[in-house]
Amino acid sequence: MNRYLPLVGRILLSLIFIQAGIAHLLAPSPIIAGMTAKGIPLAGVLIIPTIAILIGGGLSVLLGYRAKLGAWLLIGFLIPATLFFHTDFPEEKNSFFKNLGLMGGLLLIAAQGSGDFSLDRQQKP
Repeated sequence: MNRYLPLVGRILLSLIFIQAGIAHLLAPSPIIAGMTAKGIPLAGVLIIPTIAILIGGGLSVLLGYRAKLGAWLLIGFLIPATLFFHTDFPEEKNSFFKNLGLMGGLLLIAAQGSGDFSLDRQQKP
C-alpha cells in the first residue's frame, strides 16, 4: 500500500494547480485585474509565467517528472501569492492556511521525491 500512496498524494496535490492554471489561461482578465488591484506591476505580462508555473509545476508533480523541481517552482509561486492575496484576515484566513498546507505537501515531495510510480523513478537505472 505504501508504494501507491505517493502517487495518490501527487495526483490530489497537483489537481489544484493544474485546474487553476487552466482557469487562468481560459479567463486571464479577472486574474490580471486582481493583480493590478494589489499593485503588482506588469500584471498582463506576469500572467504568462504564472500560468506556465501552475500548469507546468502541476504536471511535473502529477507525472513525477522532475517532481522536486516542480514542487520548488510551485512553492516559489505560493509564497508571494499567499502574501499578496491571502493576508486580509478574516476573509482570506482559509485560503492562507490552505496555501500553507499545499506548501507542506510540496515540501514533502521536494524532500522525498515522487515515489515508485513516477517518470523520475522510471528513468533511473
